[in-house]
Amino acid sequence: MDEADLLSELQVLHWMVPPHFVVYENHSIRDMLELMQHKNIDLIVINQDHEIVGIMTQQMMNRLYANGISIERQIDIDWLETPPTITPDASILQISLTQKVVPVVNQNQKLVGSISLREVLMAKEFLISSIQHNVNVIDIILDIAYEGVVLVDRNGFVVKLNQAYRNFLGILSDEVIGKHVTEVIDNTELHITAKTGVPQRGKVQVIQGQKMIVHRIPIWQNNELVGAIGMLIFEGVSELYRILEHATQTTKDHPSSLTASKETRKAELSSMNTFDRILGVSDEMYACKRLSKKAAKTNATVLITGETGTGKEIFAQAIHQSSGRSEGPFVAINCAAIPENLLESELFGYVEGAFTGAKKSGSQGKFELANGGTIFLDEIGDMPKHMQTKILRVLEERKVMKVGGSEEIPINVRVIAATHHTLHEKVKEGAFREDLYYRLNVIELEIPSLRRRRADIPILFSHYLKQFSKENNVEVKKVDPKAMELLMSYDWPGNIRQLLNTAEQLVTLVDGEVIKPIDLPSIIKDQQRNINVPPLKLERSEKEKLLIEQILEEVGGNKTEAAKRLGIHRTTLHKKLKQYNVK
Repeated sequence: MDEADLLSELQVLHWMVPPHFVVYENHSIRDMLELMQHKNIDLIVINQDHEIVGIMTQQMMNRLYANGISIERQIDIDWLETPPTITPDASILQISLTQKVVPVVNQNQKLVGSISLREVLMAKEFLISSIQHNVNVIDIILDIAYEGVVLVDRNGFVVKLNQAYRNFLGILSDEVIGKHVTEVIDNTELHITAKTGVPQRGKVQVIQGQKMIVHRIPIWQNNELVGAIGMLIFEGVSELYRILEHATQTTKDHPSSLTASKETRKAELSSMNTFDRILGVSDEMYACKRLSKKAAKTNATVLITGETGTGKEIFAQAIHQSSGRSEGPFVAINCAAIPENLLESELFGYVEGAFTGAKKSGSQGKFELANGGTIFLDEIGDMPKHMQTKILRVLEERKVMKVGGSEEIPINVRVIAATHHTLHEKVKEGAFREDLYYRLNVIELEIPSLRRRRADIPILFSHYLKQFSKENNVEVKKVDPKAMELLMSYDWPGNIRQLLNTAEQLVTLVDGEVIKPIDLPSIIKDQQRNINVPPLKLERSEKEKLLIEQILEEVGGNKTEAAKRLGIHRTTLHKKLKQYNVK
């Protein structure tokens, strides 16, 4: 991604969402209560001309209700806070989130959108993904970021420090450039990230006596660690606590709105935590998580593809937890692990006497158990042909019939399927029903293999080392840089599952404090990495280029539409166009 692309992508217009607002002259407290109850937001108040009058916060609403103000009363301007506003062409990095919602206004000061904490954090996730592999865009971040940003080389010496950070530290000139970061910033660990390549996200760091929230992100170039960037995400822990407290503010005086909003917040927090469990800062994982979050907002059937061990079920769980069905059950079944003669009864249940050994009371099937929630059909590519027909009928009619039964049972279930097979190839071979394939493939989510996202290996390996060290009550081991290079160059045919097993093995078997190349499994330490591009990779690249050219032709060169069809971010498409020299 070049500088122009990044500047464009960071514009507010790409991140703003439709605003939730009320009209000052027309709406009462009751109207605002109802909207707050369902949306869990502060409300933008506008006049008849769509100009901003102010913000009605949930805290103020709670205070009004506690003071006995009639819910039929019209809005009073004295209740409103005056908000900062921003324009669509401004950078989202310039937002200082002192309120739960920031109105977006056009050149005539009319409301056109809104930005909340969620959108700001999403933009920063995108920013981190962008800088991780492109040192050239860091100057942009240094210039426009509201928060402090510092760049160090691989040895931990300061290369750049933006004005926001200088102001905070009280530094007036370039005198700190070339100094070691530990001499410039209190309690920093940025030099450690620059040496190990292991990112640190959302850490608390005390700087000049104040607790700050920081990210420390390694910078890679051509698969070589060249330095790290440190970012102040919040100016202080107190500010973050204030935002979180505001976001989770409840009132005992209004239980009717409290229950719904509390449950909504619980679901939002759960979904954030679930997606946070999916570790990775590479472009591939960023695009994958972003598409997953879009899928979660719908009830559409999702087909998750990817090699064995890539984490398909984790993504399925995250989509469920982020969806409107998060309060419902998540039921998983491995279609390849159930004997063919038992699969139907497992999925649909059975009635008393359906077969020898059946329970007298019968049994519910997985679809029935998942009612109101999500069913995850893992390894659906291995499902027998006759069962494919029954699954197709369930998807079309939203009803199931138990084995031995005569009545159809209505179900309300979201289906997420997964396979390590290439299903369209199985369709060509006649091993998978074409109509079922299209029914399942409403949204296709491909989970990248570990060798396609090597920049994620340090953070994954570090995470599992800490996890297994804690489980085994031993000190967390460090990884020698040469050993990490070998880990990153290995192709990991077993993906995350294999990496996890390797980390557990090293925690339990290595006696020293540092994992060295000699400690690694033979299959990893004895590898000879081929510097040349493998023929298979060349073949895949050529196929990808042809696909991009075909889609661009179909949409008349519209890059936004092409990116949607390809299931990738628009900036990722720009990067690939440049990579393949496609005009």
